[in-house]
Amino acid sequence: MRTNDLFKFIRARHCIYLMKEAGNRKPWTGDPILQQYRFCNVYRELDAVTKWIRENWREPNAKNDNLWFAMCIARLFNNSKTLEAIGYPVLKNGYEVLITPYMAHVVRETDKIKARGETVFNPAYIVSTNGVAMDKVLYLMDRVLLPAWSNRQHIAPKEGDTLEVAAKKLIKSPGFAGFMAGQVIADLKYAPVLEKAEDWWTFAVSGPGSRRGLNRVLGFPITARIGESLWHKKLLILQAEINPLMEEQGYEKLHAQDLQNCLCEFDKYERVRLEEGRPKQRYQGV
Repeated sequence: MRTNDLFKFIRARHCIYLMKEAGNRKPWTGDPILQQYRFCNVYRELDAVTKWIRENWREPNAKNDNLWFAMCIARLFNNSKTLEAIGYPVLKNGYEVLITPYMAHVVRETDKIKARGETVFNPAYIVSTNGVAMDKVLYLMDRVLLPAWSNRQHIAPKEGDTLEVAAKKLIKSPGFAGFMAGQVIADLKYAPVLEKAEDWWTFAVSGPGSRRGLNRVLGFPITARIGESLWHKKLLILQAEINPLMEEQGYEKLHAQDLQNCLCEFDKYERVRLEEGRPKQRYQGV
């Protein structure tokens, strides 16, 4: 396995974060690929959007019964400016979401964002209308979030759930395929409802990038298809190899969802290095 190559990338990316946080001047790295293109942080909790969600939505409402729904909204838009505009989906007096007025409010606020020529969605996640010819915001309100709210008794996570169980319940709701459900759970795992889940360190759901990334580490063709169960077993083997290297450097261990994310970013890096393609987002790191 190319464990060392993956770890070199992880270390280089995290060093950029540490240099930036320490107030050092650019460039924070001599690697031209890391200078020019945007890569997520090694630890998901350090990424800018996740930090905003944590500080403004998740932690202030950690014990709110509707936190799961708020995290669904947060990750579908995945844009802190949009989330700030639409606001957390709970009335100020603490009563349950009044879903129709709130959705109308979301449409109004996102229309204002569009009118200013600004971006409503973060391009990091692929959120589509699945071939339905309608505005994406309206699609999410009508075809994704309304059904989720209506079915909340069956899909909302409960204390005692494992992360796997919580994800499987959410996957049953339209618009939350495995990867997106995993992203919502990655936020909720830090809240009281799931923070004691027995699979907190080991749960992860693959996405296209992390599947390619793991294939690269394993030495498989990047398009090789392996089942989710085998992918997860290989991920945990890799986790057991990477975390001692992390601790040797004085870094915190990676839970499986952080490692899944690192594999996605490693795939992006390798695509550039091998001249197979380019990431969507540039970064002024020079």
